[in-house]
Amino acid sequence: MGLVAQPAGAPGADPVALAADATDVLRSRRYGILAVVGLPIALAIVCGLLFLWVATKGLDSIEARILTVDALTLAFSRHLALAFTSTVLVIVIAVPLGILLTRPGARGLTPPVMALANMGQAVPSIGVLVLLALIWSTGFWPAIVALVAYAILPVLRNTMVGLQQVDASVIEAGRGMGMTKGAVLREIELPLAVPVILAGIRTALVINVGTAALATFVNAGGLVTSRHTVTLVGSVLTASLALFIDHLGGLAETRLSPKGL
Repeated sequence: MGLVAQPAGAPGADPVALAADATDVLRSRRYGILAVVGLPIALAIVCGLLFLWVATKGLDSIEARILTVDALTLAFSRHLALAFTSTVLVIVIAVPLGILLTRPGARGLTPPVMALANMGQAVPSIGVLVLLALIWSTGFWPAIVALVAYAILPVLRNTMVGLQQVDASVIEAGRGMGMTKGAVLREIELPLAVPVILAGIRTALVINVGTAALATFVNAGGLVTSRHTVTLVGSVLTASLALFIDHLGGLAETRLSPKGL
């Protein structure tokens, strides 16, 4: 005969066991809250200490002009625009392309496409930016193209891996129920591949947040300049932003993944 859980206060309930269960629930909730807010609080403390250090440091006229609230806000907004615009374009390009390359009729295209994607990330990011500046122009959109070329590989590869790892028997079961190929893709393959695809998008977003700092060298904004103090501030802010974005990506990945996976 199976064991039946006794409600709190019911005759025969073990008070010690009930207290232990309540303690475990409180501890898990406490750790869950700490996992959500712990990193943002730590990053806020680091940024606060950084600005206190800057406030006590003797700045020259150029540094004082760059490290104002208005100037940093403008640079920060440009940095976010570069990172998020490039990531959205990566998703728009890489996810449909990854789906296409996993279809039987297009698998012959996989080697050349993956070679191009690998080439985009194999070249140093600053090299891609400078190359585009030389053959095209400087500014926002050349930097976007460089960031897309540099970050497309994780999303493309993870989309393909996520779809390829779906159990063939599950797909066959769907087709046996009369589902079309498009319905199987929408209702079975893509939902099961979501966790892997989200991991690739998270990686691409963090890559773009970090690499966008180099866009300042092609007149596209960013948080880094040639002044040592400003570069230190920009580097710390960029690293903090990348960690925060990665943290948000992890929360989104957990929340958006299908239940039971």
